[in-house]
Amino acid sequence: MADQEKDQKTEAPTAKRLQEAQERGQVARAPELQALCTLAAVLAVVAFTARASAQRLAEYAVATFSTFPSLAVRKETVVAQFAAILLLLAPILTPVLLACAGAALFAGGVQGGFQIASKAIGFHWERISPSAGFERHFSKDIFVRFGLDVLKVGAIGATLYIGARNLLHDPLFTSPVEVAYLGTFLNRATIEFFGRMLLALAVISALSYAHQKFKVLQDLRMTRQEVKDELRNVEIDGKIRAAQRRLARRLMQKQMLSAVATADVVVTNPTHYAVALKYERGKDAAPVVLAKGENRFALRLREIAEAHGVPLVENKPVARLLFALGRVGETIPAELYQATAEILALVYRTHRYYFHRLRARRVAEAA
Repeated sequence: MADQEKDQKTEAPTAKRLQEAQERGQVARAPELQALCTLAAVLAVVAFTARASAQRLAEYAVATFSTFPSLAVRKETVVAQFAAILLLLAPILTPVLLACAGAALFAGGVQGGFQIASKAIGFHWERISPSAGFERHFSKDIFVRFGLDVLKVGAIGATLYIGARNLLHDPLFTSPVEVAYLGTFLNRATIEFFGRMLLALAVISALSYAHQKFKVLQDLRMTRQEVKDELRNVEIDGKIRAAQRRLARRLMQKQMLSAVATADVVVTNPTHYAVALKYERGKDAAPVVLAKGENRFALRLREIAEAHGVPLVENKPVARLLFALGRVGETIPAELYQATAEILALVYRTHRYYFHRLRARRVAEAA
């Protein structure tokens, strides 16, 4: 009994499990939602382009039928008429096709969280497995899908019936009306019919998506042991990443400490910040940040600089800006060129002997 309770999937899926499912493409998807978005997009495009499209069709019809008696039916004329029809339909159908494609992508993105299912791309043997196909087509979900299909047929039938019943009471069918009223009647009937159709599809899409969402969450449920194992793995991974960051930081600090000995100058705050700079004329486009640190590490940089005779210049604002904006191994920001140039000019004048030894040291290291 205890083993059965342990193996029962009673826990909600964790964020990590949901993310992995999304990468596999295991998300709630309702085909009805794509149909709803596609139909809405097509109706919107038709509403904006119907007048211009009707005008083009009317002009083509007038031009065609006015010359129809004198038109010779030959191979060349048939080809020319076919090309003219294609040129006529292309600007009419292109917006509709683009709307369908955009609506399908939007519906898929909404359901999939606008993320690419990287693990779903590629060939998977289970997709062509007969047993997996049998389970998909003869599972409990097939009855729910069948119910939704029946609901769709019923909703469309009810929409047609209610729409037709309401339209039959229109004066068009009971009394004489003007010819212009026919266009008004067709426009109103179309709007009412497709409006009801969109409303019915919206309700069915909501029900279908809710069912799919519930089914996916049920399939992703976890046992208590799985939740514990995942939390333990996450904790271990976090400790490993923290250890890696500490190791990388120590290696960086070690490299910076060894580079201070070849610096031209160390700009200090005097104790809160320390930034070591190097500039080799003809090699560096601008002064390069060799090392930087704050508080205890700044004091350590000062100690090494003093041990190797590196000039120390106290300049609080420049030191703060160099620490905040400068990156180790890269040149200083352009806005600090002038201030840094003044500091370097000062140390070049006052520490000539140090730079004589520094050049010799750099030549020896390069060799």
